[in-house]
Amino acid sequence: MHDNTLQDHAALEMRDAAAGYGERLVFEGLDLSVARGRVTALCGPNGCGKSTVLRAMRAMLPLRAGAVHLDGDPLENWKPRALARRIAMLSQSPSAPEEMTVVDLVRLGRYAHRRRFGRPGAEDRETVAAALAATSIEDLSDRPIGTLSGGQMQRVWIAMVIAQAAPVILLDEPTNHLDIAHALDTLSLVRKLSHEEGKTVVVVLHDLNLAARFADDIVFVREGKVASAGPVGRVFHAENIEQVFGIHCRVLHDEETDRPFCIPLAAKGG
Repeated sequence: MHDNTLQDHAALEMRDAAAGYGERLVFEGLDLSVARGRVTALCGPNGCGKSTVLRAMRAMLPLRAGAVHLDGDPLENWKPRALARRIAMLSQSPSAPEEMTVVDLVRLGRYAHRRRFGRPGAEDRETVAAALAATSIEDLSDRPIGTLSGGQMQRVWIAMVIAQAAPVILLDEPTNHLDIAHALDTLSLVRKLSHEEGKTVVVVLHDLNLAARFADDIVFVREGKVASAGPVGRVFHAENIEQVFGIHCRVLHDEETDRPFCIPLAAKGG
């Protein structure tokens, strides 16, 4: 079952796309549309292709077939710096020298906006300061990143993505290493970036209930295929979850958040 709602006003579209590593294709014949100005969560079992989809959307992995369109133009038509100004991405395991300070790492998000060999300007400094504030890490700005905890480091990477000031943001498991309080803060920030600043966000999440609470749309991925996609209220139900994850579950409605949530019961056949 596929909901065509996501195809209206698309910021990103994958059309009959195929990609993989070596001789192994992770997905092929994939059609996926990401609605502009909304938070779209990619959910599915480990190894189903979620991270590979994100890499292909950012032109970090060449397609074997098909195309990815950004604002209606194929990615191959975009020059690297222009693409970096349009799409910011946080991968699962980014790295940087341990001696680099927090503020210097966040400043790297501005590289696509500066003239070649140019020094940071007033706009760069203001944007970096705002990104540090948005992620509540101003007090860490002069610390070497090698001295940070995993949760602090994750917030620094998110600040760098925010500093890039791109209208499209791709996040691969941004709540990794975060305790529940910081995970909630991070996804609240993601939702604010979309709903108040008009950002288009695609986020890979393992936690179904976090996806249901903070996303506008959910794409369920199974074995490299879109199993179902559409607004949370329409596709987040037991039948889809059981089909994709191979579990029995109960989906209830939280009156406080006006959102559905899932209670896993048992693995099918268990």
